Amino acid sequence: GTALTDRILINALLYCAIAKALASFTQFNGFYINDVYKAQDSVHLGNVINLRKGGLMVAAIHNAHTLNAAQMMDKMKDQVFRAKEGGLRMSEVQDSTVTVSNLGERGVDSIQSIIFPPQVAIIGLGRIRLSPWVIDEKLVSANIVTLTLAADHRISDGHSGARLLKKIDALLQKPKALI
Repeated sequence: GTALTDRILINALLYCAIAKALASFTQFNGFYINDVYKAQDSVHLGNVINLRKGGLMVAAIHNAHTLNAAQMMDKMKDQVFRAKEGGLRMSEVQDSTVTVSNLGERGVDSIQSIIFPPQVAIIGLGRIRLSPWVIDEKLVSANIVTLTLAADHRISDGHSGARLLKKIDALLQKPKALI
């Protein structure tokens, strides 16, 4: 229905902003194998999917940094459907370069995720909630979402992580540019 479509569209905007930001921050998009970090040029965003019979699966949205919100929404809907039916391709479950864990649909405000090696970062999404917020010294209602980042400190540091999160925030402030 409409509520599901609206929720997927909002998630698609979030995933677009994350993927586009990650394209500029290669220290969070790659693999650490045998004591060597290999940054990846393409962002294959791992989308954590809750399976009907229990358990989780991470499906890669290939070249996510090149998708607009409508394309991202189509990919997400298709992958969720195929994951629940057992129809994902092997490449979709093996080559995520970074993962997004979204527990917002479960009503959680924020999460601290654990990195899936050999990946070096994971971004957690909380629920989108209407909150009082101050903009230009005025109190307004705003949709707020908490993003968290866990990253491998052999590759990056907190300063770089803050810059990545700030870039995601900046992209989300102009959602029409993601559509």
